[in-house]
Amino acid sequence: MLNNAGQKPRLSAGSKDSFVEIALPLPLRQTFTYRLPSGLRDDIKIGARVLVPFGNRRLTGYAVGLSDELDPALEIEQEAIKEIIELLDEEPLLTEEILQLARWTADYYLSAWGDVLKASLPAGINTGVEQIVSITDAGREELSKTTVAKTVKSRVLGFLNAEGEASLKKLSKNFGSPAAQRVVRELVKNGFADVFNRSLAVHVKPKRLKAVRFLHNVTPPSWRQSREHPARAENDNAAAGCRHDSQQDAGATFKLTEAQQRIVDVLARTNGEMLFTELLGKADVGASPINTLAKRRIVEIFVKEVKRDPLADVELPEIPELKLTEEQKTALSAIEISLKTNEYQAFLLHGITGSGKTEIYIRAMQRALKNEKASLMLVPEIALTPVFSKRLRAIFGEEVAIVHSNLSSGERFDEWRKIRKGDARIVIGTRSAVFAPLGNLGLIIVDEEHDSSYRQHESPFYNARDVAVVRANYAGAVVVLGSATPSLESFYNAKSGKYSELKLPFRIANRPLAKAEIVDMREVFKKIGKDAILSNELAEAIEETHAKGEQTIILLNRRGFSQFVLCRNCGETIHCKNCDITLTFHKRANKLICHYCNYRENVPKFCPQCESEYLYFMGEGTEQIENIFTRRFPDLEIERFDRDRISRRGEMEKILERFSAGDIDMLVGTQMLAKGHDYPNVTLVGVISVDTTLGLPDFRSAERTFQLLTQVAGRAGRGRLPGRVIIQTYYPENYAIRYANTQDYEGFYNEEIVFRKNFGFPPFIALAAILIKHTNYEYAFENAQTLKNALNKANKENMCRIFGVAPAPLSRLKGEYRLQILIKSGSRAKLRETLDFALYNAQKSVDMRIVSVEIDPVNLL
Repeated sequence: MLNNAGQKPRLSAGSKDSFVEIALPLPLRQTFTYRLPSGLRDDIKIGARVLVPFGNRRLTGYAVGLSDELDPALEIEQEAIKEIIELLDEEPLLTEEILQLARWTADYYLSAWGDVLKASLPAGINTGVEQIVSITDAGREELSKTTVAKTVKSRVLGFLNAEGEASLKKLSKNFGSPAAQRVVRELVKNGFADVFNRSLAVHVKPKRLKAVRFLHNVTPPSWRQSREHPARAENDNAAAGCRHDSQQDAGATFKLTEAQQRIVDVLARTNGEMLFTELLGKADVGASPINTLAKRRIVEIFVKEVKRDPLADVELPEIPELKLTEEQKTALSAIEISLKTNEYQAFLLHGITGSGKTEIYIRAMQRALKNEKASLMLVPEIALTPVFSKRLRAIFGEEVAIVHSNLSSGERFDEWRKIRKGDARIVIGTRSAVFAPLGNLGLIIVDEEHDSSYRQHESPFYNARDVAVVRANYAGAVVVLGSATPSLESFYNAKSGKYSELKLPFRIANRPLAKAEIVDMREVFKKIGKDAILSNELAEAIEETHAKGEQTIILLNRRGFSQFVLCRNCGETIHCKNCDITLTFHKRANKLICHYCNYRENVPKFCPQCESEYLYFMGEGTEQIENIFTRRFPDLEIERFDRDRISRRGEMEKILERFSAGDIDMLVGTQMLAKGHDYPNVTLVGVISVDTTLGLPDFRSAERTFQLLTQVAGRAGRGRLPGRVIIQTYYPENYAIRYANTQDYEGFYNEEIVFRKNFGFPPFIALAAILIKHTNYEYAFENAQTLKNALNKANKENMCRIFGVAPAPLSRLKGEYRLQILIKSGSRAKLRETLDFALYNAQKSVDMRIVSVEIDPVNLL
């Protein structure tokens, strides 16, 4: 085999041929060998991107090994090895640590190494795809029959014949978009042209702006003196070096105009340098006086690289001095002791809501910095990133970098370069930040470690929390997993000694947990004779809270206005044409929308099945709750907080800032409200319903319900004022709701862990889910059944239990039928052995492009 990542490349100076091992972003669990052109042998480094031929395509891959010799196992003639086309990076984008981590991730989650490497890089510096059109021999023959190139078809063929190939984008630009695309389709249909996709490097360049500065021989104070003493202006200007260019009259001097003087004064107040456009505004001038000063060699105009800082214009909070509780001191001391050893250690920081976990995170980072170590902090939601990043910037200054998908491509590029160059020693971000190229890593923090957002739900599948633990192990670093409601697996690991548990059982200043109460909506139905959205208890609590000048959070974990449209005549509902789910009505858009594929259609006046006009909108979403509450409580300033409302960039921060300032009395939203927000004036949390979560066909439904209720209840009473939580439910006897009502995690764990053990679910077994999806059901089922047979054959010792083939709970999404096979085993090694053997043997008879494998799936939908 060729050298693996992390090994020293062996390229001898006298060798005739050299080879590079490339990981490609393809659904293939292997690497590919290419020949190195002689001109690149001294330039290429492991971790760099390269452009390579692959079939009739060109793909961007990642160099993961170098060698002077071919692997004998390849069984291929040396002359048949293709050369790489282009080296895309002078300096590698990927560090050896990230290559190693990505390889582990790919191996553990049965993904392609190249896919994981692609996912580890921010979108701003990754690869894209363009459509390439090339002429065929038949196309050249057709062109030879044309004497005069008058038609678009003949002109396109002539262009392709001259160029060899061209991108569809370029053809559209040269010949008009609709015409070019129509002609290309016709040429391909007749065999005169071929179309293929080509990967290309997307180069986001550093931002460069025009700027102005004094030349080195100009003394700014002299300009101010000239303004104060106009009579001496000529002498002062000369003393300041204000002479014409040597090509002009060397003895000439001049007096500054009023506009020029303002430019000089503004520059003098800013250390002699400013962006061109900024100087125009500050000095209230046009470009002409600046250009004149530049011609006279008083200032120079130059191009300056400007960092796109996502926190450049934000107001940083004041950070008060906080005194740690005894429990915080004990937890922090344990972390600090481990940081000194430079050895791997995993902690589960189990602290109730409001117990001060964030303060421990920050002080642990400070300790890591004193030990000259970098820190990485993962948060589950983009919604939490601005809160933490502002606080970290206020404490650690420019050493903080941010990584998440809501940044612009330019911001992601600049933040990544900052990390790669070693200018950032604190990184905060969402899931993909686990691959940030931080060197000398000493501490990793995973906040809200239980959150399912850490799981990537598309290829390559990985759980950032678990990858973070492995990265800490590789780096000899400390990893802290923090949560008020740890995942069952993490708490089990703490109980079994794999993690060290650190407890924070009390809130800061011994503030009590919010007083919780359950409203049985079955009793409400009996009283009023119909379903109710709002109980009297919750309505009265809202009015009381507002009367005291305090704030309320209302949780309903369903978006939209109504969950589905029902025909009362025939009983039919309106489904998405691509997915096996009902469409949700959004009143503001006046559309029926699919929350999975974003399919939209107008609201019908009549039933599509029976043409009845008796259509009813059933099931409340956050949009309808906002509407109802606005009418019910006209004196309250109410705002909605869900993905539909905060789709525009910056909207989320604006709403939260207004809420923090007291300009909003009530936030109505989804589970986004339950995560990490800290507003001292929130004294009431109302939960409209979480019953739908309990009914999901997933063994984690009770755990997720308990976590959601406990987390959102923790938003109340975090300041000096006592809090109150009201939970409306039709299932008050369910143990997840009962334990959430008292925020009793250990009580819930003790009951849930028995269920998991009795029915054979994680953490007692290893679990894998295989999903087979295709637009043709018969084709999907045939492949799924063949794969199932291969699994049965591989399961020689019956160490695994294989379930399926069965329809997935969401049996059709985005136009594809979805079939599922589940595999359980008490031995993770046997599970992997069975999977590896079956997948290897099935690859010749199964279309692996429609198969995806999830190891340790977090949901089975």
